[in-house]
Amino acid sequence: MTIEITNLPVTEITCSNCEACCCRLEVMLLTDTGVPKRYISTDDWGGEVMAQGHDGWCAALDRDTLMCSIYENRPWVCRIFEMASFECIEEREAHM
Repeated sequence: MTIEITNLPVTEITCSNCEACCCRLEVMLLTDTGVPKRYISTDDWGGEVMAQGHDGWCAALDRDTLMCSIYENRPWVCRIFEMASFECIEEREAHM
């Protein structure tokens, strides 16, 4: 008996189909990148983090485009978070 192999299509994650799931994560501000003060909050331990709206999304996220409104000044943590990385895919699976 022969078992045929079926390769399931892998949906490529791109800017055009990103659901900004990572924008629900708590983002610590570890370096000064110029994040405007209105987007900075303090966590329970006194550390600076990105503020989140009442809906749990990052306050700097444009809800219409799902793009960062402060992209040039985004935190270091956001800069190193790779689109389509294991962590990205894990967040998408949890929220989609």
